[in-house]
Amino acid sequence: MPFAFFEHTTVFKWIIKSVSNPFAISNNLSYMLTFAHMKRMVIFASGSGTNMERIAAVFASDPEIEIALVLCNRPGAGVIARAAKAGIQVRMIDRASFYETDELTQELLSLKTDLIVLAGFLWLVPQHLLSAFPGRIINIHPALLPKFGGKGMYGEKVHEAVVSAGEKVSGITIHFVNEHYDSGDIIFQKAFELHPDETPSSLAQRIHSLEYEHFPKVIEQLLKSQ
Repeated sequence: MPFAFFEHTTVFKWIIKSVSNPFAISNNLSYMLTFAHMKRMVIFASGSGTNMERIAAVFASDPEIEIALVLCNRPGAGVIARAAKAGIQVRMIDRASFYETDELTQELLSLKTDLIVLAGFLWLVPQHLLSAFPGRIINIHPALLPKFGGKGMYGEKVHEAVVSAGEKVSGITIHFVNEHYDSGDIIFQKAFELHPDETPSSLAQRIHSLEYEHFPKVIEQLLKSQ
C-alpha cells in the first residue's frame, strides 16, 4: 500500500496518537478492534433511492457496518441526491465499462467490499463481478419470485401485473444474484394477502413498507455471519 495513502488512514492517525500518548492504546483498543472488523457494503441503484436511504439510516450509527459507495447508472436518478444527503460517496457507471472491462470489479475488490446490494438496479450483473463476489451479491424484488420476475419486471410494472393477474397474495423476495434476472437462490420472502380493492399504487406502498423493514435486517444478518 503506498505510504501517501496509508498516512491518511484512521489506523495511521491512531498509531501516531498512541506513540505520543501511550495511554491512548488502552483507551482506543475497543475502537481499533471494531475498526478492524468493519463490514463494508456497496449499493447499486438506478432509481429514486428510497431503499438505499432506509439502509443508510439503519446503519448510520452501527460501528460494524458501513456503506462504502453508491453506484448509479442513470444520471439524474433520485438516489444520487439521497446518497449525497446521507454523506455517502456516489459514482456514476456507464454501460461500456461495466460490461466490457473489469475495472469496477477491481475497484470493489480494492475497497474490500463484503457485500454488494442491488437496490433497484436495472442492469444484469456481468460475469466478472459475479465471479469476484460469489454469494456476496443480493437483490430485492417487489414480488414473490419466481412469479412476476425477469427482464423488464420492476417497480410499477410488477404491481400492475400482480393486480391484473388477480393474485390473492404478494410480497417481497430477497435473493442472491446470478447471471439471469431474478433467478438466484432465495434468501428471504415475506407475503401478505391482497385487499379486494387493491390497486397497483396501494400495493406498491405496502411492498415498500416490507422492503424498508426487512431489507436492512437481511443485510445485517448476511454481513455479521461472514
